[in-house]
Amino acid sequence: MITGELKSKIDRVWDAFASGGISNPLDVIEQITYLMFIRRLDDLHTAKENKATRTGRPIENPIYTAETERLRWSRFSNEAPDTMFVLVRDSVFPWLQKLGGEESTYSHHMKDARFALDTPNLLAKVVDMLDEIPLGDRDVKGDLYEYMLGKIATAGRNGQFRTPRHIIRLMVEMTAPGPKDEICDPACGTAGFLVASAEYVSRTHREALLEPTQREHFNASMFHGFDFDRTMLRIGSMNMLLHEVESPDIRSRDSLGQSVAGEAERYSLILANPPFAGSLDYDATAKDLQAVVKTKKTELLFMALFLRLLKPGGRAAVIVPDGVLFGSSNAHKQLRKILVEDHKLDAVVKLPGGVFKPYAGVSTAILFFTKTDSGGTDNVWFYEVAADGWSLDDKRAPLLDESKLGPAPVAGDLTEAEHEKNNLPDVLRRWKLRNASEQQRARTEQSFCVPKADIAAQDYDLSLIGYKEIVRAEVEHRAPADIMDDLARIEEEIQQGMSELKAALSGSELT
Repeated sequence: MITGELKSKIDRVWDAFASGGISNPLDVIEQITYLMFIRRLDDLHTAKENKATRTGRPIENPIYTAETERLRWSRFSNEAPDTMFVLVRDSVFPWLQKLGGEESTYSHHMKDARFALDTPNLLAKVVDMLDEIPLGDRDVKGDLYEYMLGKIATAGRNGQFRTPRHIIRLMVEMTAPGPKDEICDPACGTAGFLVASAEYVSRTHREALLEPTQREHFNASMFHGFDFDRTMLRIGSMNMLLHEVESPDIRSRDSLGQSVAGEAERYSLILANPPFAGSLDYDATAKDLQAVVKTKKTELLFMALFLRLLKPGGRAAVIVPDGVLFGSSNAHKQLRKILVEDHKLDAVVKLPGGVFKPYAGVSTAILFFTKTDSGGTDNVWFYEVAADGWSLDDKRAPLLDESKLGPAPVAGDLTEAEHEKNNLPDVLRRWKLRNASEQQRARTEQSFCVPKADIAAQDYDLSLIGYKEIVRAEVEHRAPADIMDDLARIEEEIQQGMSELKAALSGSELT
């Protein structure tokens, strides 16, 4: 958790960018990201130097050489603003673009990196701010980056990249990535799902990651993200690197337009919230996706993509607009039937309508499914999330103390009153019981299971409201004569009260 003081500093730097003519939040984040990365490189090289000193051996894979020593953060950050500005602009950034060689993750995403700060004063402000942040602390570094990403609140294309962090964490906790998984987000944006997965694996499988082969897999072949926006690719890649994944596979790719033949059945876990933007022309869509379901709708094409990318036994947690659950077109019905009959549809978690405000008020749900190619759906678990811990208006203000937010609150179990404001811990707890006690829950409850036969009978409709039973309060029925008697009694009491009031007022005037 970052402090209010640090947030204030970030806000001041943000204002300084705006005053300097850089108002697009993505551009601001990109420039700060570059500088955070440059400082991180210096920290990594310092760690290599310390290890070499302890072991008496040469530095392994040094980041800096004698010729580039002056480009280290610890060197140029102590220079006067004018000198530092020229050094960073004319030497540090050109070096950064070529770092690691032609095929490295660094050079691939940094070759188009541009230094956009216009004045020495602005650079000095940003450097001073970053100097005060313990970037070696994974949590602080991650929270800082999330706070900055939270400032992407502009309309249009920027908003599509922002999935609330607590919803991401819920999906990651429910799918429980392991050290041998290969995880993909085909519309990765800032790589939020991949970062959260890396944090989860690091936290829950520490001992496994001490094994060299597993560590290499974690750093180089576990995390895969696609996007076609070059700015987002750089931000997403740097986000992963800042979270200590050394060589993430973050690539430029048109997920719906390119054939997935080379990626088919490669991944064991997909986590995604793609930008569902309407319709595409048939000729702009990959033919192997059209083979799964013939449609122009992007929400259905992404579902087809997920099924193609997953290896048998692979699982997915993806956010979809409500239309996927109940759409009446042949393509909608066909896609839902494929999920239920040909694979294993595990769960439908309905999200409240304000989850994606202020970007959009669209109603959504999370689908959880496992690719089997041989069926396996017996029951589908439904959960209706009424509250996610934040207000559902444009302000999205927290309703509880920070220690009681998210799917796994630091404060532990929530009270019933707190549950009314944050359902996510209950979602996670009941998800783990979906094949046990949840099977006996009535359909009047917040969560329940529905047999496959019932879903098939309703033309594979997956909307929760189609299965939830409403408890109706019994109303006392009274005879009309009794009601008239009550009305007469009330009228008589009113008349009596008026008479007493007049008498009181008359007596008051006499005195």
